[in-house]
Amino acid sequence: MSDANPPESEPLTSIEAERRAKLARLRQTGPAFPNDFVRTDTAAQLHSRYAHATREELEHQPVAVAVAGRLMLRRLQGKVSFATVQDGSGRIQFFVSDADTGAETHEAFRHWDIGDIVAARGVLFRTNRGELSVRCKELRLLAKALRPLPDKFHGLADHETRYRQRYVDLIMNESTRQVFQIRSRAVAELRRLMTEQGFLEVETPMLQLIPGGAAARPFVTHHHALDADMYLRIAPELFLKRLVVGGFERVFEINRNFRNEGISPRHNPEFTMLEFYAAYQDVRWMMDFTEQLLRQAAVAATGSATLAYQGQTIDLAPRFERLTIAQAILRHRPGYSEASLSDRDWLRQELGRLGAQAAPAAGVGSLQLTLFEHTAEPLLAQPTFIIDYPVEVSPLARASDQRPDITERFELFIAGRETANGFSELNDPEDQAERFRRQAQAKQAGDEEAMYYDADYIRALEYGMPPAAGCGIGVDRFVMLLADVPSIRDVILFPHLRPEDSA
Repeated sequence: MSDANPPESEPLTSIEAERRAKLARLRQTGPAFPNDFVRTDTAAQLHSRYAHATREELEHQPVAVAVAGRLMLRRLQGKVSFATVQDGSGRIQFFVSDADTGAETHEAFRHWDIGDIVAARGVLFRTNRGELSVRCKELRLLAKALRPLPDKFHGLADHETRYRQRYVDLIMNESTRQVFQIRSRAVAELRRLMTEQGFLEVETPMLQLIPGGAAARPFVTHHHALDADMYLRIAPELFLKRLVVGGFERVFEINRNFRNEGISPRHNPEFTMLEFYAAYQDVRWMMDFTEQLLRQAAVAATGSATLAYQGQTIDLAPRFERLTIAQAILRHRPGYSEASLSDRDWLRQELGRLGAQAAPAAGVGSLQLTLFEHTAEPLLAQPTFIIDYPVEVSPLARASDQRPDITERFELFIAGRETANGFSELNDPEDQAERFRRQAQAKQAGDEEAMYYDADYIRALEYGMPPAAGCGIGVDRFVMLLADVPSIRDVILFPHLRPEDSA
């Protein structure tokens, strides 16, 4: 449990003490953090609008501007100074002089610090080197930075510090800002495409009495007014399918899910999914639609369907390949045979040789899946749908009419990791009830990730759910691909970390 008392103050460095002394002097002269400056222009707007304006044109037709941002660089040169100011759109140069602002204001500016939030009114001009700049007529300090920024030449290099102090990372690293701009464009395009295709955006509960829709260990809390244990959702699936029962034939949610599991470059306890369902469609339609969705989102976010990712080229433009679990294994382990992949004893022996563990009661399908995860999965660089998952590991997917031991399910792998999971939905309430019972038995036997029996969901199915298909796309993992970053922490603004005092 976290300590409710505020932590003891850290000892101040000499730089921090000096900045606090400056703030104290500012407080004696008036508001130290004024909020009456109205910014009318951003750096990006000015560079875009006046990219081709010549020095002579700007002198002949002066352009008045009001800009503000963070002081990042400064050069003091006698009666004139140059400063680089960064706002949310980019950077622009300030020119400060005794003649324009007055000697008193210029002298005050000399004592401001890198990191301070400053504002200026003035006119645009081009320096002798041709750089678009603001000739400051009025200059103000809007917010004093009490902590110094990292060294400008080395930036914020430590990954742990970058994640923990993301605000500093965003100030110092343009590449970090670009990652989250890519993320925003991708999510916006996914939302636009879903709406364009007739899907209704909805919201389902994050606090649930029964965590369902995935095999995962949940976070648990207690609701005092209801006097009931509740769980942070591990997936929105069962609630979204209740809506399909209710007549919303196409629904989607861009949702936060929570799973009380390990942390790795691919896993964060809190993550984002796009999950969607379409009535009167099946797994084949869903694969086609998912492929189209990701391809168009990639183009909108990056400008291309061909992506550079960690030294390899990932091409989303061609039709995604489709392989069964066994076909994928045999492609990457040609020494195996179809006969051995159907032999339960051989599969157990081979998994043991690889150092992989499987549940004692696992059948051939489950053992094949575990073998796939340890052999072929990491090698699936180009987009590949793996299909025909066994029923025993797919408790919510519809079984195939031709082969009742497998389901109409796919997982999409890109760059060696799962990016999406979808299937034809199981809408037979009696079949679903029996699968829930088997899951409940597995949970009682010690499987913490097995599903609960959800009686209300069975009741919903008993009212009749049309044939449907659904899919969940891991937004974080997809953005990792788009932004060419190796860790899920790089695409989550505030990833979970150990408490700072124990890190």
